[in-house]
Amino acid sequence: MRTLHVVTHPEAAHHVERVVGGWHDSQLTPAGLSTATSIAQALRTRIPDGADVELFSSDLQRTRQTAEKVAELFGVQPILDRRLREKSYGEAGGRPQEWLDQRFVPPPAAGERLEHDEGLDGAETKAVLAQRIYAAMDEILQRPCERQIIVTHGGSLTFVVASWIKMPIEAV
Repeated sequence: MRTLHVVTHPEAAHHVERVVGGWHDSQLTPAGLSTATSIAQALRTRIPDGADVELFSSDLQRTRQTAEKVAELFGVQPILDRRLREKSYGEAGGRPQEWLDQRFVPPPAAGERLEHDEGLDGAETKAVLAQRIYAAMDEILQRPCERQIIVTHGGSLTFVVASWIKMPIEAV
């Protein structure tokens, strides 16, 4: 049996600065670092001493910082995988949220939403995001380790879980 623990990074600078995250490489705030320590401690209480553990993380700073707190308590090195990143918002990344709000083309209320173009140069569709995360998860889940920890982003979490339960992308 495999146990998968999925963690999203806590508060990062882009949250409090009200800038678009995505691939913008912001750091955790002091509160975020404190929360990351608490997350690591909570995981440590749930995973038995001596258990074989693998730790995977998005390569962006905020997830790396979170993974490093976990790694310290388990004595493992995080395996960084850029495919676990948040959705790319292209040219909007790192810009004020208001900039994105003024340009964002919302998806239709019904019908195809995964392939929707949000009107931002360089932005990924949710379909591309899903395919990227599913590919990473396929490789992670093929590994023989019974306890795996994945550190990712809030927007990516849906696709990590959907992949884990083998939900077809088109059904997400």
